[in-house]
Amino acid sequence: MPWHARLSLDYQRHGDRSVLHHAHDGPLRIFKSLYPEGDAVCHNVIVHPPGGLVGGDQLSIDVRVAAGAHGLLSTPGATRFYAADEAFASQRVQLNLAAGARLEWLPLETIAYPGCRAENHWSATLAEGAELMAWDVTALGLPGAGQPFDAGEFRQRLEIPGSWLEQARMDARDRRLLDSPLGLGGRRCMGTLVFATGSPVSRERREALLDAAREALGQAPAEVTAGATAPGDRLLAVRAVAPLVEPLMTCLQSVWARWRPLAWNLPADAPRIWGV
Repeated sequence: MPWHARLSLDYQRHGDRSVLHHAHDGPLRIFKSLYPEGDAVCHNVIVHPPGGLVGGDQLSIDVRVAAGAHGLLSTPGATRFYAADEAFASQRVQLNLAAGARLEWLPLETIAYPGCRAENHWSATLAEGAELMAWDVTALGLPGAGQPFDAGEFRQRLEIPGSWLEQARMDARDRRLLDSPLGLGGRRCMGTLVFATGSPVSRERREALLDAAREALGQAPAEVTAGATAPGDRLLAVRAVAPLVEPLMTCLQSVWARWRPLAWNLPADAPRIWGV
């Protein structure tokens, strides 16, 4: 029987402290709130006890950040879509930021196992003055374990309505997409990191953030191909592909580490869960 799980997260600002209220239905949980950098930023880890999704499973995560609050969310491990027959498994994430809110959505990678049928949908809305740093990293198959993505289908849609839309349908039979130089070029890991705002970013600030991203990308491992762009005055995007997850994730983490102090005057100490 498929599992349907929902998790609702509501960050509020109480005085100088960001506080999380949460509720769940099904196998999705939140670890206790942590404050490694003081009261202003609330760190949390989302846990999915089953460890993966099969055909018909549905995960729904709704995050709301009230005015002035700041939340940082990560996961202790990859989201895994396992092989399925007919029914699709799905994960849907909705992020809603009120005026002046900040959110960092920094989960570990999604793995599409050979034979999976999966949908990953991520959407964010930002009110005036809100700011978001978020990434999405996907690995097709497990090349390091000798399990290539030779069967199955992975659908993805990442969007900030009015600012940005990225969507793809990756069928294991589509060798042109997976292997040609105009597609993934034989690489099976892809990632996108965005800095999005609810208000226009000044040209000076935008250029400073782009320069910082490009400086970090200039030091990326040789097997990572990446670039940084500003497709509008409310969005900066870094996109990368690589043969394996680890160098790609290291690349995006290095950009995040440059952006955080520059954009928000906050330290770039990595969440401890990344090193577990």
